[in-house]
Amino acid sequence: MNQQTEYFTGIEAAKDGTPLRHPDRPQPKYEPLKALKHFRILLKDKENTAEVFKIYDALPNKAFMPRVRDLTLSQHGEALRAAEPFLPPLLDDHKALRKLPKGSVAHAYCDFMEHEGLSAAGLVEESEKSGRPTYPDLVQWFGFRQRDTHDLMHVLTGYGRDALGEQCVLLFTHGQSPSQGHLLLGYAGSLHIKTLVRGSAAPVLKATREAHRMGKACPPLVSLSIRELLAKDLQQARTELNIPDPHWYRECHRIWRSEGIDPYDLLAKNASQEAAA
Repeated sequence: MNQQTEYFTGIEAAKDGTPLRHPDRPQPKYEPLKALKHFRILLKDKENTAEVFKIYDALPNKAFMPRVRDLTLSQHGEALRAAEPFLPPLLDDHKALRKLPKGSVAHAYCDFMEHEGLSAAGLVEESEKSGRPTYPDLVQWFGFRQRDTHDLMHVLTGYGRDALGEQCVLLFTHGQSPSQGHLLLGYAGSLHIKTLVRGSAAPVLKATREAHRMGKACPPLVSLSIRELLAKDLQQARTELNIPDPHWYRECHRIWRSEGIDPYDLLAKNASQEAAA
């Protein structure tokens, strides 16, 4: 790592004076019972994204700060922060992104976000519902960057926004940036899916383990130039990032459909059976 830091009043900081960790930022507390409480709330309403951020806060990871330091205090990190201080305006400018070549990551991203009715600004709004305070430090820039690349991971991996697709993206993210929050959400969520489609032959855990391996093999997206990535051909980007086709995820979808189960509405078959009874 290129150590390009300055110290003011004993605080480690970037060249422009931005502290690595603001002195007012509280030390994270490991609270697994609190995380389980928020997970139960999330199970009742999977669209309640604010609960996801509360789970992450309750399960801090010791390796997080070293990862932040290695990127943000390096020459590469300084350049990234100058070129991409905040990603949502870039990601939500679909008019500009559509000017990039067809077949690019940018076009696939716009197609995905428009089809799903999503926006990067919307994800910001959801995260703010958690009530987490923000601080003018490098930790905040890194954390925002991890959050704002979530939907880009869907596009690069091919995982949809169905229940299994979301678990796979979470475990892909854990492969990139280990966190017990990702493990809890990913694997506990996968077991919950199996209970929803009890008796199905779909290899749910194979799909999630495959996603976990893919995340480990892929360079951390948080450290890449998102502008450059968006301009690349989608297939080329997947090859360069070691992201193969998600075989077991697609196999789950194939099997569910053959069993009369809609992958995007796993409760539908159970509801129809209960109604018939």
